[in-house]
Amino acid sequence: MAEPEFSATGVRIARWLRSLTRAGQVVVRDGRLVLLTSYGREIDSAPVDQVRVSGPWYAAQDRVMATINGNRYALRLKGHVRDGLVTALRRARTRGSGIAAERRTAPR
Repeated sequence: MAEPEFSATGVRIARWLRSLTRAGQVVVRDGRLVLLTSYGREIDSAPVDQVRVSGPWYAAQDRVMATINGNRYALRLKGHVRDGLVTALRRARTRGSGIAAERRTAPR
């Protein structure tokens, strides 16, 4: 398995008012964003081009709202790693779009 482009542990993951885990993990690997519980069980995942991530203007730098497969998750990252997550998603999207462009233009 490839090395992850981004990994954050100790992430509090909630869906609306329900806390799913207080020590989860967020991983961007192989063009996918994956949310994991503290036991390593997958909560949700999707290709990075289908994921929307935003930082609420009213929240601190450690909070992120992520929409994955139509489900909204509130992520509370330790420290100020929100920018790292956004950067990793952008890189994975451009890498994925570059591969898709190569496939479309490759001779058959």
